[in-house]
Amino acid sequence: MEMLQPSIQMWMTFGVILAAIIFYGRDRISMEITSLGTISILLVLFHFMPVYDDSGVNLLGLKQLLAGFADPALITILALLVIGQGMVQTGALETPAQIIVKHGISRPKLVILVCLIAVMVISALLNNTPVVVIFIPIMITLMDKMDKSAGLVLMPLSFVAILGGMTTLIGSSTNLLVAGAYKAQTGQVISFFDFTIPGLFLSAIGLLYVTIIAPLILPKKLSTADDNAQIISGKQFIVQLDLIEGNSLIGKKSIAGMFPDLPRMTVRLVQRGRKVFLPPFDDIEFQDGDCIILATTRAVLSEKLSKDPGLLRGILTTTNPDDMKIEPIENPRGQKIAEVIVAPASRLDGRTLEQVGYHLQGGCKVLGIQRRSRMVRSSMDDIRLEAGDILLVIGTSSQINALRTNKDVLLMEWSTQEVKVRSDSWKALGIFAGVVAFAATGIIPIPITATFGAFLMIALGCLNIRQASRAVDRRIFLLIGAALAMGTALQATGGASYLAESLIHIFEGSSVAITLSAFFLLIAILTNMLSNNATAVLFTPIAVNMANKLGVDPMVFVTAVIFAANCSFATPMGYQTNLLVMGPGNYKFKDFMRVGVPLILILWLSYSLFAPWYYDLY
Repeated sequence: MEMLQPSIQMWMTFGVILAAIIFYGRDRISMEITSLGTISILLVLFHFMPVYDDSGVNLLGLKQLLAGFADPALITILALLVIGQGMVQTGALETPAQIIVKHGISRPKLVILVCLIAVMVISALLNNTPVVVIFIPIMITLMDKMDKSAGLVLMPLSFVAILGGMTTLIGSSTNLLVAGAYKAQTGQVISFFDFTIPGLFLSAIGLLYVTIIAPLILPKKLSTADDNAQIISGKQFIVQLDLIEGNSLIGKKSIAGMFPDLPRMTVRLVQRGRKVFLPPFDDIEFQDGDCIILATTRAVLSEKLSKDPGLLRGILTTTNPDDMKIEPIENPRGQKIAEVIVAPASRLDGRTLEQVGYHLQGGCKVLGIQRRSRMVRSSMDDIRLEAGDILLVIGTSSQINALRTNKDVLLMEWSTQEVKVRSDSWKALGIFAGVVAFAATGIIPIPITATFGAFLMIALGCLNIRQASRAVDRRIFLLIGAALAMGTALQATGGASYLAESLIHIFEGSSVAITLSAFFLLIAILTNMLSNNATAVLFTPIAVNMANKLGVDPMVFVTAVIFAANCSFATPMGYQTNLLVMGPGNYKFKDFMRVGVPLILILWLSYSLFAPWYYDLY
């Protein structure tokens, strides 16, 4: 075979790509800077050293190199991120997850397996990051019931999410990028289920590994039951609810000394005028005017409020900017709950909550208090604030932001949590189901379906513009833009064809099956060193060129790129879900190597045996 003659532009393109790979692998330089620098260098390089086609048009001009930022695959990925954020914001996935735990808590091992399978299925249809976020506390709770380390299941949780993403076109951004690059090069479209059968085969193999073998490989003492409890429980606050007409608790009765309408909340006293009821509460019915003192966590209160907006009726207020009068809020939509610490020398020190009107400067309402020295068992009206007290507050985004300049309190930045409105969850589920249905049937192209779904999430109030913009990760935006620019340069300079010929030359005399197997392993190794999205985009044109030169269907090598680029198991940086479970699971870098490398090898061997049979390469 006569090898393609390399050009100076080709070698310089290789140099830029190699430098990008090195810098992407270094923590000192952010991914955004590396991506922006890569695009800038390519723009300058091919402005002064253009690559012309037969008609004298520069193949790597400004329009061609920046076309990636308008690529349908990128738009689809960003739209799906917004849809996923809408699902999280409305709590649409939390209720099914809690039902699983509620009905299976007595059989935690079975429920863990069901949860892993559920995560795999959901990840085939939805961005897997929010799915893993939702299931982390569930898995911790189940492992705590068995008095075992949560670390034994959290890494498998991340891995099954990645495996599930291999099975459909919208399962991961990697799949969409490969499909986009494949269409740009060949004009052919990869449909929703084109690689589902081999994807399911690899996912099933991976599921067996993470449920049977991975727990045996993982260290047994990654975290303790106490660590698990600390992660899922949170700090206990004393909260006062003053019931007025219209409050959803009025008329609710105690049963066996407890109040079933206040789950995971401990009622410490009920004050009715001058009469005080203490536990156990026998035949107590909440009435208009009652003052309820209860102990609960920020997370539980936020969850209860999202399900029952009437819980704080008459308590939620805002300040009218025109006359500075305090006005009631009927709906918690757009409200955030946060924790603040009373600062030393604060003007609040020594004053009661009644004296400060339960409001902080800027308009935030005080809901609860935590005092390190004791758990309060009296009305919050009489509590004198002290430096170091932690207050639970609620307010709008602007009111919470105003706390940063408040000298009387210190905002605990990581405590801010938006109140979800569960009435919107059905809207979010309906939008999500519609997007999946239209994408799966091919009635409407996926970029159009996803973009319209993102629009509906915002238009119907499942999330606002600010929340949607937070879902759009600028790192993904710049990384994909840079990767597509590198892929375009690789193709236009002949670099993709040259690398394809070189790989074929190395395996000259070998069968297509062996060449495909080696190609898969090479990508699987690089995807753990480089971003999986960048690896996928760079190797798609190489895959098409290799297939054409070997005389086989390009889809054979393109699907190898999809599956291999998704094998991000060997490092915590390999995939975002790996980073999510690293802290709660108390993992070290070597733990991912210990569990991830065997999984990669098993998937490589499985694909090497399955693909030649499935694609009839023998």
